[in-house]
Amino acid sequence: MGKGKENDHELSCKKYGVPLYGAAWVPSSALPAKSDTQTPSKPLVFLAGGGGDGHSGIPNALLLSAFDPDSSSLSDQPVAKLGTGSDLPYRIAVHPGEDGVICSFPKNCKLFEWDSETSTDDQSLSLKSSEKLLEPLEEEDVVQQLALTFNSEGTLLAAGDEDGKLRVFKWPTMETLLSEATGHSSVKDLDFSPDGKFLASVGGSGPGRIWDVESSSSRASLPKENGEIFGFCRFSRSTDTDQVLYTTTVRDKGGSIVKWNPTSWKRISSTYVSRDPISAFNVSPDGKLLAIGTIQGDILIISSANMRVQTVTKKAHLGLVTALAFAPDSRALVSASLDSSSRVTLIKDAKKGGGINLWIILFFILLAVALYYAKDSGYISLQQLKYMNH
Repeated sequence: MGKGKENDHELSCKKYGVPLYGAAWVPSSALPAKSDTQTPSKPLVFLAGGGGDGHSGIPNALLLSAFDPDSSSLSDQPVAKLGTGSDLPYRIAVHPGEDGVICSFPKNCKLFEWDSETSTDDQSLSLKSSEKLLEPLEEEDVVQQLALTFNSEGTLLAAGDEDGKLRVFKWPTMETLLSEATGHSSVKDLDFSPDGKFLASVGGSGPGRIWDVESSSSRASLPKENGEIFGFCRFSRSTDTDQVLYTTTVRDKGGSIVKWNPTSWKRISSTYVSRDPISAFNVSPDGKLLAIGTIQGDILIISSANMRVQTVTKKAHLGLVTALAFAPDSRALVSASLDSSSRVTLIKDAKKGGGINLWIILFFILLAVALYYAKDSGYISLQQLKYMNH
């Protein structure tokens, strides 16, 4: 299990002047191409946060930061910034295509679009407020949405608020497919299954829930055990591995990850992973890795195959980790924190570290077999065997 260091060249940490609540990679389809070629520009990270209603003096803003794969670092300054006045962007949902990003504010949700700007040397990307109204999420009686997510195809949008109301809409028409007012006391997190047929939800009290989107009905409950409190829920994204649903739980002894069977919805296992409560969670697009952030600012990367911690970055942030997002190729992880910082952690291939040990073990096994047969055939004496063992 590796431990990250502050001066590790494979880790990047930048301060952007506002407490950050959301982080995501800008979809490659939305990235502008360089003016002289058709190759995309550098990967961009979307960040959102701020100080609230303005009394703190800290602005509220949406930011774009460029990631340089060569130096493994984010840009020192945002490449684009859009202020949101006195409204704090609390939760975000980036459309998997080119439709932009939805931000949750205290009293409504708004859509922001990617805006390409052409210069003489290159093209850059910025943000602009969309004219499209999200009417069901902008009505007077709407409270703050604590969870927002698109399905993998970008055809469905799910939203859950602090009063426990959960809704699923068709995108982009915003036609309501599912509306449940009493699913939870408050909605903490939501996630669609890879095929978009099911929606998992966890809330402030009671069990987790599974919703059948097509029939607009409750499919199953995920019971808690031994005083657990659910925090986050994520389906495995990969089609190459067995599909599972993950939920994080917090108990007196720290944070755990629970696996659920997506057919029977029965608990498969529960693995203790952190002595500190989990404040952020995500699953890599290839399904091979899980990532958690803690209230102490630590980041842990976990193998989904054996649920062992692969990498720990202690004090990756000085404040609690608020958001985690894997890059589309699963080779990098962006994180954000209340300490106004964002960083990118490159994913090291665990196989490279363990391959040499495997070959050494195999060599000694073959050597032992060869020595056994040589001794048995009379080609080597017992005294020679003892000498070789020493």
